[in-house]
Amino acid sequence: MRRSARSARLTHHVLASAALAALLPSTALAQGSGQLPVVTVTAERRAENVRDVPNSVTAISGELLDVLNSGGQDVRQLAGRVPSLNIESSFGRAFPRFYIRGLGNTDFDLNASQPVSLVFDDVVQENPILKGFPIFDLERIEVLRGPQGTLFGRNSPAGVVKFDSVKPGNRLEGYGQLAFGRFTSINAEGAVSVPLSPVASMRVSVQSQNRDDWVDNTFASAKTKEIEGYKDNAARVQFAFNPNRQLSTLVNLHHRDLDGSARTFRANIIVKGRNDLVSGFDESKVSQDGINEQRIRNTGGSLRLRYDFGNGIALNSITGVESVKAFSRGDIDGGFGAVFLPASGPGLIPFDAESADGLPYHRQVTQEFRFESTGSGPTK
Repeated sequence: MRRSARSARLTHHVLASAALAALLPSTALAQGSGQLPVVTVTAERRAENVRDVPNSVTAISGELLDVLNSGGQDVRQLAGRVPSLNIESSFGRAFPRFYIRGLGNTDFDLNASQPVSLVFDDVVQENPILKGFPIFDLERIEVLRGPQGTLFGRNSPAGVVKFDSVKPGNRLEGYGQLAFGRFTSINAEGAVSVPLSPVASMRVSVQSQNRDDWVDNTFASAKTKEIEGYKDNAARVQFAFNPNRQLSTLVNLHHRDLDGSARTFRANIIVKGRNDLVSGFDESKVSQDGINEQRIRNTGGSLRLRYDFGNGIALNSITGVESVKAFSRGDIDGGFGAVFLPASGPGLIPFDAESADGLPYHRQVTQEFRFESTGSGPTK
């Protein structure tokens, strides 16, 4: 019996070694030189190898980012794709709430501060509505876990999520992609970089996400008959001007126009005491007496100037302006009527509840001056 068990263990190790040996050639081939590719991040406000950054950082770029964007989702697509990151919303495609390592803010007030900061093209997006700007034509997404107040300021005790757009290049290039899905879902995205002169270039990026309403409201006198559709269009134009090796200039203009639905609440769809849906549940139907609507208009721009003094120090100036108008309204009791009214349902509806919130006009103006060390060692 001892000899037989020892032989079995030996056979197991031989098979494992053979499998590992079979994988090694393909791994080495994929890596080319046998070294892992360099991942460049800006977690410390300058371009560095991720291995040299003393923070917990995860970066998403390249093909993985393209695959995620092809699904037509909003920023919540990143939930579960990055360790310790969760994103949810009770406003549909607007007002995402970020959580890192479980720390976040569930408050759905439009002026509520969050412990996770979002930085889009070097400009902090302070109001939660601004954090829902569509993500497209991105070079990289970085998630920085843990307190980041030293480098990124307030409202970042849980961490920071950074979005960096693809910048204008010095050659003519671009891409386009088109995807179709159920409910007449169409996701179109594209970008083109155009050199304007030896020292100037421009990049135009657009995205259009559309879906028909696919949830029918069966309530007889419903004010909103169909829900869950959206038309979400966004564009970004960037101008780069680099007259010499010391000075670089980047202008960023962007706009978003969303007409859609607030999150659909459904009453009494879970069996009491269990984690099962009630019999006959149909996700394509609701019965509500409230109004459901959502509109967002977001326009912004930024100007980034960077001057390299040539002695290991560079000065960065980043000016940002954002304006947004938002309104969202929905039925939050998930049904119609109430227990004290002639009719109510489905199930027990204690009272009729409908909620709305909006920003008739919100403007954010930011200005940042930052000195950057361009060397690998301490600044002298």
